[in-house]
Amino acid sequence: MTDIRARSAGSQRAGTVTRAVDLGAGWPAGHSGGATALTGLTGDPADGAPVVPSHNPRKRPAPAESTRGWSGRGGGRVGYLDSPTMWRATTVQACGLWPFSAGSGAPMSGVPIGQHLFTGATVCGDPLSWFTRARYISNPSLFMLGMPGLGKSTLINRMAVGLAATGVVPLVLGDLKPDYADTVRALGGQVIPIGRGVGGINVLDPGAMGIAAERIGGQAGKALAAETHGRVLNMVAALLTIVRGRALDDHEQAVLSACLRHLRERTPSHRAALLPDLLRVLEEGPDRVRAVTLDRGQETRYRDAVDPLHRSLLGILDGALGDTFGAETSTRIDPDAPAVCIDISRIGEADTQLTAAAMLAAWSDGLGTVAASHALADAGLAPRRWFFTILDELWRPLRAASGIVDRIDALTRLNRSLGLGDAKITHTLKDAEALGSDSDRAKARGFVERAGIVACAGLPMAEMQELGRVVGMSRREIELVSSWSSPPGWASTGTNEEPPGRGRFLIKVGGRPGIPIRVTITDTERRLHDTNLRWAQNGYAQEQAAERAAARMLAFEAEAELSNLVTRPELVTDGEGWSS
Repeated sequence: MTDIRARSAGSQRAGTVTRAVDLGAGWPAGHSGGATALTGLTGDPADGAPVVPSHNPRKRPAPAESTRGWSGRGGGRVGYLDSPTMWRATTVQACGLWPFSAGSGAPMSGVPIGQHLFTGATVCGDPLSWFTRARYISNPSLFMLGMPGLGKSTLINRMAVGLAATGVVPLVLGDLKPDYADTVRALGGQVIPIGRGVGGINVLDPGAMGIAAERIGGQAGKALAAETHGRVLNMVAALLTIVRGRALDDHEQAVLSACLRHLRERTPSHRAALLPDLLRVLEEGPDRVRAVTLDRGQETRYRDAVDPLHRSLLGILDGALGDTFGAETSTRIDPDAPAVCIDISRIGEADTQLTAAAMLAAWSDGLGTVAASHALADAGLAPRRWFFTILDELWRPLRAASGIVDRIDALTRLNRSLGLGDAKITHTLKDAEALGSDSDRAKARGFVERAGIVACAGLPMAEMQELGRVVGMSRREIELVSSWSSPPGWASTGTNEEPPGRGRFLIKVGGRPGIPIRVTITDTERRLHDTNLRWAQNGYAQEQAAERAAARMLAFEAEAELSNLVTRPELVTDGEGWSS
């Protein structure tokens, strides 16, 4: 508006109006610089502003220069103003508008994840930033629930990209779709495919922890080597549990531990032992292994003790898991990679045994890399790095094997000491109810209770009420989130329609009021994170694949050019460009 008019009760009775008022009157000249936020918005009382004529019931009034309509009977003057445009500014920039500005209260620490649904303010946040810098949460973890197709993995993908820009390493230890492989490639990270015919993991390979133990040496190196032995033992025991459908007996774990120690002492440092080597040790029966079985020199007692374990190991090698876990590791995790994705999407939906084994092996190898990185940093041999683990489609690994529940349960309790944040994504709390035992169901429910951040996409009313009893939500919050699970109206055009809840989330931290946000993604994110490629036309899918390949090629060429410049010292710069 160019002027602001105010009508007092006395002036209304007299049929007159006041002129424009200078809202900046009384402020010291130049107090906010050469121009203030009010410059050009108000008029001068002496500038000859037009006066609205008094009302004459016998004559229709002339049009008045007013932004609020026509005066007089039937004129249609409105009694309200349109909502002003909202802007975000510092107190220095917007000092002239005080007190007409107000703070939004939205958190501004962390990755920009969207806008406040009601105020439009920018909202930032991620588990690591809210734990390390803002101190909003006491546990760097996030648990996300929501119906399919509402953008859950898209929000986590945004956090991964933002954290990678700050030096945090995203770890997707078992990408089931895959949703994050293209993003990890775009970040210059490492994508490791696991599955029959595409790649495997040697569960006896100490990996990054073994290499770090040799580099560190001394007592600290011996302690790390002992931890490596325990990690390998647990991984082999987990594979045997998947094949058997039950846990190992205590004496079988002792026999297995003795075999692994024997192998470690007799295997050259330049190679890792394999599962066939473990079978060979059981077959030979060295004295260390026989002593654990209490055979007392009798061959039959030794065979009775090790034959069940021997049969289970043969079941791994000759069964569904042999091609993936019986040979050398196809690709080791690079401890210096800016991001890592272990892609297990080539494993079929119905192959639950291989899925569970691949998930366990991926988590064992990935968390071993994290432990090695921290051990090297503690010894002063490498910089300190933080990690952000992503476990999408949580319902699938939870149902694959009970050992994964224990592994994730331990992670949610120890991630502070491990130096990593985590994000777990599933659909509803009922996913935990489908587990096989009461103990597993109780552990899975604890994931939500211990999460530092709980993010909710659209959920049905009944599910929200159950979640509200766990997290603590108001009636208004429950109604808001449940409204996002409704489909579009029947009167919609049917073209490019989206569910009303897509991209909308409620962020809950403890007992604080929830923060409703709306996530808007960029074109680059949309290309890298399209979870509906199988529903697109072939031409579109090929176009998207070509764009991703071109983006990777440009990144590779830029890296090669930079490497060429660095390795050629004869190149010097003349201030305008590179020349020799």
